[in-house]
Amino acid sequence: MGTPITLRDRYGLALTTCAVMAAEHYVEGIDLLLEQCYGAEERFLEAVEADPDFALAHAALGLMQMVRENGDDKVSVARALELARKTTLREQRHVEAVSLFIHGQGTRALALILGHLAEFPRDALLMRLANRLYTLGCSGAGVKNYPEELYGMMRRLEPSYGDDWVFLGQDAFAHHEMGFLDASLSLAERSLAGRPTSAHAAHSVAHVYFEKGNVADGSAFLGAWLQGFDRRAPFNVHLSWHQALFELAQGRYTHAVALYEEAIRPSVIQKSATSLADSASLMWRMNLYSHGKPPCPVAEIRDQAAPAAESKGPAFRDAHAALAFAATGDGECLERLRSRLEDLADQGEALVQEMTLPLVNGIAAFATEAYDEAVKCLAPVMPQLARVGGSHAQREVFEDTLLEAYLRAGQHEQAEDMLQERLHRRSSVRDSFWLARLKADAGAFAGARDLLQQVAQNWQHADSESPEMDALHSLMVTTTDH
Repeated sequence: MGTPITLRDRYGLALTTCAVMAAEHYVEGIDLLLEQCYGAEERFLEAVEADPDFALAHAALGLMQMVRENGDDKVSVARALELARKTTLREQRHVEAVSLFIHGQGTRALALILGHLAEFPRDALLMRLANRLYTLGCSGAGVKNYPEELYGMMRRLEPSYGDDWVFLGQDAFAHHEMGFLDASLSLAERSLAGRPTSAHAAHSVAHVYFEKGNVADGSAFLGAWLQGFDRRAPFNVHLSWHQALFELAQGRYTHAVALYEEAIRPSVIQKSATSLADSASLMWRMNLYSHGKPPCPVAEIRDQAAPAAESKGPAFRDAHAALAFAATGDGECLERLRSRLEDLADQGEALVQEMTLPLVNGIAAFATEAYDEAVKCLAPVMPQLARVGGSHAQREVFEDTLLEAYLRAGQHEQAEDMLQERLHRRSSVRDSFWLARLKADAGAFAGARDLLQQVAQNWQHADSESPEMDALHSLMVTTTDH
């Protein structure tokens, strides 16, 4: 008998399975998972059918089940842990890291992954999990120097990947979170050249356009790219959210609402562990910008957020649940959320004390029109807002809330400082409108008129009957009269 062939993944790492088809399905599934496209779970199921003892396939299946929140993830990873005892040390550590991630032990998972990647830098799935842990605020622990840590990790891994499309897409994300936008766009485009279907790379392209304030080109790119993206992929929700932000930035509420109804609304999507942030923040933004009720049903978003009132979770989830409760007027759930967080703060949980509870209190104060109190709660957390997790584009909803609170509280100096800093970074029609409102409130009517004329010019294709456009026209009349 000859020596058994060692099956390997696309990165040359050994796989403990004798079934060629199991290995092939697993490799295909990993690529689909890493590009965040539809079909990964199906490939992992096929891998398990081809070899029921394939530990890595069970672990990867658990990750996909976790995304869908179907309750089977812990069963799959428990099976993976059992089977991993007969595998290589690399696979054992890989499965252990996945298990910690699935069980919400983010700090331990990240520490294990970083040590593991030092020895096995081409374990690409764990590179992705590290990215997720950083952007999730380490599943509750908070990472004080994110995104610097993520960027540093990618620099250490770079020599091991070359022009690999997965690494390039991951690195593009790390770059735009650091503010290195041109480099991020180049990396994302190189990733798409190697894998045109990579939703992860397309995601970074959208981020760059958003951060540069180039919303028209961003909308054109992402709208076209989404045409070929399988809507069954859970990541379709988030990319549709990005497209809705581009629409809102252009004042096109009708388009944003249509995207919500088709691809973001909880009742029409396959909900995932991250979709609450998309639905809640979009609803809150529409409410914030239009000074009124959002033009879409919101009760189901409150229902989606309901578990946060009772159960512990990441800061990122809790902050978005507060947006959902506040916007829908569910004071009871909001108070239960605050009470739970106060108990955790009393127990010494630093992230809750320093970040989550002040954010939630600020959102609650804003919802009751206590704008001075909202400022008092929100302003101190802004310098370290990255600790709650998410991307800058996702966290900007909390910055917008503070900015609007400044304006409504009449704190003009603080609002202008914030607006000037933002406008220095990138152009924004809405920020220019906010600045015009500020100048009008302060009696600087000539400066306000000039800005309003620019806003009206840039929003020529905005929804003419939206509350925001009504406010713009009303302010133009007011400033003209002065």
